Amino acid sequence: MPDSLIQRDAAYWRDHGIKRVKSEERSGETPETEGMGRLVAISGKRSGSSHLWAGTNLIKPGAKTGPHHHGDLESIIYIVRGHALMRWGERLEFITKAGPGDFFLVPPYVPHQELNASDTEELHCVLVRSGVEEVVVNIKVDAVAEPEWV
Repeated sequence: MPDSLIQRDAAYWRDHGIKRVKSEERSGETPETEGMGRLVAISGKRSGSSHLWAGTNLIKPGAKTGPHHHGDLESIIYIVRGHALMRWGERLEFITKAGPGDFFLVPPYVPHQELNASDTEELHCVLVRSGVEEVVVNIKVDAVAEPEWV
């Protein structure tokens, strides 16, 4: 870190240091995908982030999202509670499963779909993206009937 960033007075750091976003301050003002309750916590517009977007999502028991991608953004999904199935590919031809404590890395432009693997529990995830604002491109996909497990 350059010395010029370290040598600041307390007033500077108070105003330009750590920002807390309380759970109840998350906002639904973000592009949506069918089947997902996405909430934004950190973004350029909301918190002044210069490189990242972060939020949460909730998928109801037995539900699945619509196919989508996030443009040129990388995404990280952390499973807090529940079990997720993730399908991806041009025809959603691949599938994998993750549970609490697991992560997914979704590269740019990868068509994908999240599914709640449980018919009784909600799926709660934390999302982080490589840009400051949400990019959601909902797409129509001719999905294969039986995806390959990876």
